[in-house]
Amino acid sequence: MANYPLPTFHFLVEWGGTRIGFTEVSGLSVENEVIEYREGNSKEYSKIKMPGMQKFGNITLKRGSFSSDNEYFEWLNTIKLNTVERRDILISLLNEEHEPVVVWKIKNAWPVKVQSADLKSDASEAAIETIELAHEGLVIQNE
Repeated sequence: MANYPLPTFHFLVEWGGTRIGFTEVSGLSVENEVIEYREGNSKEYSKIKMPGMQKFGNITLKRGSFSSDNEYFEWLNTIKLNTVERRDILISLLNEEHEPVVVWKIKNAWPVKVQSADLKSDASEAAIETIELAHEGLVIQNE
């Protein structure tokens, strides 16, 4: 039996217990910053590199626009000075039986940007809106 990589087209996004259909999720990244250090009496003429703090990329979610659905903008409008409504988000890559194979757990996400659909008079395509989220943690769990 052949062993193939997982396809990326079957996934589920949950926030606040609500399941919302998205067409695209990107930015699921974790990075460790590098600390460079050199003691003054080191015999090496170069710095050593040590792992520093973790850094998480912003996550971008895209979905179709629907009339009377303003959830993106309502969430964005919860920002007041230095406070905002934060949400934990689960993103699951699903198998053929609709069971999670890989789960990304996003901690304390909040919107930094909302983009409405591009309007084109000569196009025949669905209106897609985008939300960009900052967050404070990403845990990847393989099921």
